[in-house]
Amino acid sequence: MTTQFDAIVLGSGQAGGPLASALAQAGKKTAIIEREHVGGTCINEGCTPTKTMVASARVAYLARRAADYGVQIGPVNIDMRVVRQRKRNIVESFRGGSQHRLESTEGLSLLMGEARFTGPKTLEVHMHDGSLLELSADLIFINTGDRPAAPRIEGIDSITPLDSTSIMELDTVPEHLLVLGGGYVGLEFGQMFRRFGSQVTIVQRGEQLLAREDADVAQEVAKILREDGIEVLLQTSAQRVAPTGDGRVQLTVRTPQGERVLVGSHLLAAAGRVPNTDRLNLSATGAQTNQHGYIRVNERLETNVPGIYALGDVKGGPAFTHISYDDFRIIRTNLLQNGSVSIKDRLLLYTVFIDPQLGRVGLTEKEAREKGYDINIARMPMNWVARALEVDEPRGFMKAIVDARTQQILGAAVLGIEGGELMSMLEIAMLGKLPYTVLRDGVFAHPTLAESLNNLFSSLE
Repeated sequence: MTTQFDAIVLGSGQAGGPLASALAQAGKKTAIIEREHVGGTCINEGCTPTKTMVASARVAYLARRAADYGVQIGPVNIDMRVVRQRKRNIVESFRGGSQHRLESTEGLSLLMGEARFTGPKTLEVHMHDGSLLELSADLIFINTGDRPAAPRIEGIDSITPLDSTSIMELDTVPEHLLVLGGGYVGLEFGQMFRRFGSQVTIVQRGEQLLAREDADVAQEVAKILREDGIEVLLQTSAQRVAPTGDGRVQLTVRTPQGERVLVGSHLLAAAGRVPNTDRLNLSATGAQTNQHGYIRVNERLETNVPGIYALGDVKGGPAFTHISYDDFRIIRTNLLQNGSVSIKDRLLLYTVFIDPQLGRVGLTEKEAREKGYDINIARMPMNWVARALEVDEPRGFMKAIVDARTQQILGAAVLGIEGGELMSMLEIAMLGKLPYTVLRDGVFAHPTLAESLNNLFSSLE
């Protein structure tokens, strides 16, 4: 028999979980279906575990630099089993808290299994206990996320490449980590394992790392990684891969100088992701996807099928937890609070957790020029920031794009110590539509990183 619900949520990620709770609390009989584990990518394979391990790597980095601060210590040794267990403990804590909140919400049923559409508003759920459920609802919300894409390289089936999930389960430090991809994932793991003690080579097909960033930002990131001892190969494509006789990996790449053979102990595939729509049988609903399988939505997150919505990474676009959570807020406002909001003109922001961090908000310089803005650029190296010098973390620079006509901040990049936090200060100014002069003339506590905003915007005068 088919069980009727008012609403069904597929996936318990950072949009699905809060949405299911909000729907139930609003009096709607709601089911949330989770195929693997509560919390989605962020808690289980993304933000939480990676940033936990980044913290361990930074401790190792500072320990090796202790003498620079006048502190004498002995050799630095890494126990990956302890690093891994610390990561697991935090993930389990976050996951358990999320699951408890769902299970304790009145009117909400958490179903652990895999869902598949059988019609426009009907699904079958293959439960983990082996049973089969049939469900139906007028409102269906798809929050199934995406996953690492399998690399398409000759010979890839002859080895077992790592991805962003499996690399966090290693119990030893790789001797030489080969990283395919110079995006956020590749850079965070590359620097992390370099600090744990691995030799690291990053292979990037494009002309720069972090393809969406301005060239000067990408160049400075590459400079920092090279200072850390990472080999960065740009305009380099992977041709084929093969195992060696001693258990290592042989990767043949094409560089601007010609073909080259790299030999490493491990290969991390960190180039691209694919949506988790391939097993949903979406064709039964009539919901449209793009050529990559991501679900098409309008500015209110509605698919072409009335009553079916897509939230988070599965709809394509920026794959960030805070974007997914804002998707939830948009649905809640429109459906439960009689509001009218959309994703149109939503401010894009994120932090890349390399060290120093790269905090980014709004338009890049390139984007602002392409949109026809008359802009001024405020730019200042971090070695002009007193606080950065005092803690001996002076690498990177700050950059803000300002509309010359309105004096509004259009975007910013902060590559420096706590770059994500400084970026957030600029975001608040942008949300409040403050002219840059407010930050230029504001009084900030000394000596903090925040007071660097005085000098940054004074550079426009």
